[in-house]
Amino acid sequence: MFIPIPLNLPAYAAKIQQDGEKSYIFDELRKKQLVLTPEEWVRQHWVQHLIRAKRCPKSLIKLEGGLKVNTMPRRSDLVVYDTGGNKILLAEFKAPSVKITQAAFEQIARYNTVHRIPFLLVSNGLQHYYCRIDFEQRSFEFLADLPDFGTPFTT
Repeated sequence: MFIPIPLNLPAYAAKIQQDGEKSYIFDELRKKQLVLTPEEWVRQHWVQHLIRAKRCPKSLIKLEGGLKVNTMPRRSDLVVYDTGGNKILLAEFKAPSVKITQAAFEQIARYNTVHRIPFLLVSNGLQHYYCRIDFEQRSFEFLADLPDFGTPFTT
């Protein structure tokens, strides 16, 4: 059983229920209870942070979307769309106990060969990395933070 730990994100009043040995957390976007895993703890905090601090509309956040990478089925943890339906942020979440390594960046880069999204986020809830991709220049830059939704976030 996972015991929630404080993350390096604003706390929120998570709706957690216990059923025997399993804990469940309410997913506000999918409107259902999910098994509370360390990665889900991080994902739900990020959803709340994107909605509350970054002013991202709930309707523009998609969780665990399917994609194919080299014919293999995969799932992206979170994708944010702009109001025109364009994908603008791709996120990869790890459990707090998982160190962010080159492998996590390679994973999100592989997913982004399919998506081609300009902003990337990799986080284990304790450490967060933000990156802007310039597809025309074939370059990228790390950012100190993500911009708010509706500002240069959507460019």
